[in-house]
Amino acid sequence: MGGVGPEVWIATADGRDMVRADAIVVVRLDGGRLTAQLRDESKQTVTLIDGSTGVHPPADFHRRLVRAVAELADSSGAQLVRAVRDGDRWRWVTEPL
Repeated sequence: MGGVGPEVWIATADGRDMVRADAIVVVRLDGGRLTAQLRDESKQTVTLIDGSTGVHPPADFHRRLVRAVAELADSSGAQLVRAVRDGDRWRWVTEPL
């Protein structure tokens, strides 16, 4: 997600950590688990959705994340993107920090 302003952040699966969107180089959706590989020498990976809920996100959910981040790239102020599950539906929610 290179080129994205440093003011767009993505919440991790546990909700305790946030990752700058411009630090992500790969997002991977494997079953119900969505991970992001960070741009660093150790190629660290963080979990954005852990897959333990039993309700898998849609097959294009990682693409929806990229779209949400791209739409926020021109916004003013810091923004947070986080995954939310409503029953059987997954969606990305954005909010100001």
